Amino acid sequence: MRKSVLIAVLGAAILLTGCASSLTGDTYSRADARQVQTVRMGTIESLRPVRIEGTKTPIGAGAGAAIGGIAGSTVGGGRGSAVAAVIGAVAGGLAGAAAEEGLTRTQGVEITVYEDDGVMRAYVQAVNPNEIFRVGERVRIVTVNGTSRVSH
Repeated sequence: MRKSVLIAVLGAAILLTGCASSLTGDTYSRADARQVQTVRMGTIESLRPVRIEGTKTPIGAGAGAAIGGIAGSTVGGGRGSAVAAVIGAVAGGLAGAAAEEGLTRTQGVEITVYEDDGVMRAYVQAVNPNEIFRVGERVRIVTVNGTSRVSH
């Protein structure tokens, strides 16, 4: 029975990491590919580190509940086993939801840009280690389907 719990935990971890999508400026969805994009230019006025919360889907809670229920059912016997399974499922569901949010949380940056049209706007995107922004730097802002990204 312990082997099945281990397999369930590993399966849940794979599911959770597979759900994470990238929020960096160089990642596009399939729907955005081959779409006309609007490009604006501007100068970075300020940068601020932010934290982008993780995903909160039923997958984390469901996987945690399943694992907790299986683990709880191995405790005791008869009615005690059923009660432990319910308690394990509830606790596992809460832990699974928290784990999913924590595993998919990312470090972000808020980039405030004074754009050439005279308007100041702020953009939030995940930090990309391959792209470092600096105050005073010229950047381009690309917008497609309501989603904007800042790049060099």
